[in-house]
Amino acid sequence: MSLAPLVAVPLAAGLSAGLIVLLRPLLHRYALARPNARSSHTVPIPQGGGIAVVLAVLVVCGFALAMSGPGLDAIEALLLSHAILALAILGAVDDIRPLPASLRLTIQVAVVAGVVFGVGGRLVPALPLPLERVLAVVAGVWFVNLTNFMDGLDWMTVAEIVPIAGALTLIGLAGGFPALPTLVAACLLGAMLGFAPFNRPVAGLFLGDVGSLPIGLMVAWLLYRLALDGGFAAAILLPLYYLADATLTLLRRAARGERIWQAHRSHFYQRATVNGLPVMAVVTRVFVLNLWLAGLAALTLVWPSSTVTILALAAGIGAVALTLRDFSRSRRMAI
Repeated sequence: MSLAPLVAVPLAAGLSAGLIVLLRPLLHRYALARPNARSSHTVPIPQGGGIAVVLAVLVVCGFALAMSGPGLDAIEALLLSHAILALAILGAVDDIRPLPASLRLTIQVAVVAGVVFGVGGRLVPALPLPLERVLAVVAGVWFVNLTNFMDGLDWMTVAEIVPIAGALTLIGLAGGFPALPTLVAACLLGAMLGFAPFNRPVAGLFLGDVGSLPIGLMVAWLLYRLALDGGFAAAILLPLYYLADATLTLLRRAARGERIWQAHRSHFYQRATVNGLPVMAVVTRVFVLNLWLAGLAALTLVWPSSTVTILALAAGIGAVALTLRDFSRSRRMAI
């Protein structure tokens, strides 16, 4: 395995942080996020930090690929980079002037479909190929959106993406992941680490949709590649907290007849802060949980047996369930 991913992490971190420093005056002037029904903040905070994260990933990955010379990965990398840019532009426009949900969804479906059909490979050979592709697109679009939905608390996306990207980078360095996704994971890890100091509670900068949408796409693509390479259980375990919180919240709101596309504060992690848990305590719990899930995911790859997989999935589901229950518990003392 090339040492490029190891070099990419600090390069992407430095570039991400440097770009944020340069962009912050402009973001303060033109990209203030004002409090709404979904917000955890009470004063306007600049958003758009995702611009630096996305550019850091694209620039460092592009430089590494250019240094390694043309290869089969170049086509997939080119397709992925265009998809990332498309969702970043969509998110930037939506940050400035909210777009209709139908338009956002249409563009997301088209972008994710292009990535899915560009990857190739089979995940479930027993299914007809068109059906498998459609299911993969639906899953990808849902992951892009749930990443956006879950980006509603300081350091929440950092606490989720850093363990996932870090785990995928280590898996790749150990030889369990192809070169291109390993490089992308390393660049994403570095870029998020560069963003983290600016988003530390109380945050002075948000990712914005310009960051959360393409980050969701990158992680969805990484997990899809992991599943195609035989790590299906690991691809479920790594984002299991995000999947559970966002999906259960969506189903609960739909059952109540609420408009699921509108801003709200009913995710489990948001309810935790309403119930009296400090922001740092929430994101620390999520980060520790994700380290546990990453360890379980690695276990399924090191010992790929049905027994280990079942036990790891059970341990992961149990840990997530306990966390969601903890977040739902009121900590406010009665007066």
